[in-house]
Amino acid sequence: MVANEIERTVMRKVQWRLLPFLVVCYLFALIDRTNVGMASLQMTEDIGLTKSQFAFGASLFFVSYFLVEVPSNLALEKFGARRWIARIMITWGLISAAMAFVKGPTSFYVLRFILGAAEAGFFPGIILYLTYWLPPAYRGRILAMFAVAIPLASFISSPLSGALLAMDGIWGLRGWHWLFILEGLPASFLGIACLWMLTDRPAQAKWLSGEEKAWLEAEMSSSKRPTGGQTDQPKWHVFKNLQFWGLVLACAGASASGSVLGVWQPQFLKSFGLSDFTTGLVNSIPYGVATIAMILWGYHSDRTGERRWHTAIPLLLITLSTALAAFAPSLALVVLMLTCILVGAYCFKGPFWSLASGWLSPASAAVGIAAINATANLIGGGLMVNVYAWVHDATDSYALALAPLSLLTLASAISIIVIERRAKRDDIDLVPVVSEKRSP
Repeated sequence: MVANEIERTVMRKVQWRLLPFLVVCYLFALIDRTNVGMASLQMTEDIGLTKSQFAFGASLFFVSYFLVEVPSNLALEKFGARRWIARIMITWGLISAAMAFVKGPTSFYVLRFILGAAEAGFFPGIILYLTYWLPPAYRGRILAMFAVAIPLASFISSPLSGALLAMDGIWGLRGWHWLFILEGLPASFLGIACLWMLTDRPAQAKWLSGEEKAWLEAEMSSSKRPTGGQTDQPKWHVFKNLQFWGLVLACAGASASGSVLGVWQPQFLKSFGLSDFTTGLVNSIPYGVATIAMILWGYHSDRTGERRWHTAIPLLLITLSTALAAFAPSLALVVLMLTCILVGAYCFKGPFWSLASGWLSPASAAVGIAAINATANLIGGGLMVNVYAWVHDATDSYALALAPLSLLTLASAISIIVIERRAKRDDIDLVPVVSEKRSP
């Protein structure tokens, strides 16, 4: 079998074996993380939450997520992806379903905090896991295809959650009770399935032939070149690197945009007088567009081998759209601006994580990927979700409350440009080698 034929065969098998299942798993992770936004249409009044209390409780997810993320990724390295990802999914599914039993602010705070700790490590763990299987030239498009679960989750769950809210009164339960139970438990069943579906490393893959394993292992070994001046440095040295913190700032802008809209967009749209079910349908529109856009953007980044502007331009789109949202006079224009924000937030992910995973050395990848994601989520979800509530309380405007995102995403875009320029000046390669054309 010639080299190109082996490559096409192996990468096809890897993609079809791992990607669909991981996308479904991440889909439910995101549904369980963000369905609190749709649940709030009924829940906040039922359990007596003010907007500030709701924002604080929703943001506690990201606090525990931050605290547990790096240890979780290190545990994945130690125990193997198959067991650890299964553990994550089983626990978060049960806790998400238990959200149906919150009675007031305190129980809401406690369960959101525990949910964040349970899910922590899943996304960066999968990013790390895929670096065991994907040569750098494939990472932009495949990471974008994996990350497509992010907007796809809200595209699917928004109308689904609207329908579940309509189950209000069945068996004496409120609609939001049904929402948490029926959207939470499937994750636990998928967690059990991980034990059979996932393979920790290429050498253990019974679904690859000996020749195919040898090609993939050789390809992955050749791609493990230390970059960014991090040769033989300890895992935790990454925190001393200013470029690492630039990547954190870049990721924080996109993370904040997705988190803020995930929590607040349903209430923003309902303020136009929509019903719960119609709110769910309209809420899904921006996510549907973003799903398609991020796949095309990630594929284009791989084809051109360009990462910097494919990461910075989506951030600048968010900056412009959040500023213009304050001047949108109608529901249609508001939906257009929200769509542009989410297109930027999700098109960012494939090129960015390809850039970040290529920059980090193999020794620091587990810590670095988790730390970037956790810190960005703490800033984006933990802080900015509350900032939105504070600005809304002060202005009584859902649109003006988006203004702080403009400043953050502008700073995020600038950080990417500065990192790249500094890398050129210091002769540091932040971008994986992608100049050699690969078969799709």
